[in-house]
Amino acid sequence: MKDDIERVEYASMLYDFYGALLSESQNEVMALYHEDNLSLSEIAEDLGQSRQAVHYTLRKAEKALESYEEKLGLVASYKENQELAAKAYRIIDSAGIVEPYADKLKKIIGEITE
Repeated sequence: MKDDIERVEYASMLYDFYGALLSESQNEVMALYHEDNLSLSEIAEDLGQSRQAVHYTLRKAEKALESYEEKLGLVASYKENQELAAKAYRIIDSAGIVEPYADKLKKIIGEITE
């Protein structure tokens, strides 16, 4: 179950980064599935397609997104930057940096990692 949730979360993140690169139909199916949380059957009904056609479009879109990530690595870079930001926040908190400097540093780190 956890693997399924992680897979869906990862696909959603890929969609956030690379969704604009998908075809119109792939983009529509991904948005309905990952953003609107519709089931494949619900999407099929909305689009007037078979459930199998929606499943095929979804898988094809997810494979395209994974291919973009393999080539560009934006999601991996984002995750790494988030981890580094968390480390920096911990260092700021433990170093005893006085206000308002600690808040200013955290704000700058937050802007960099957005």
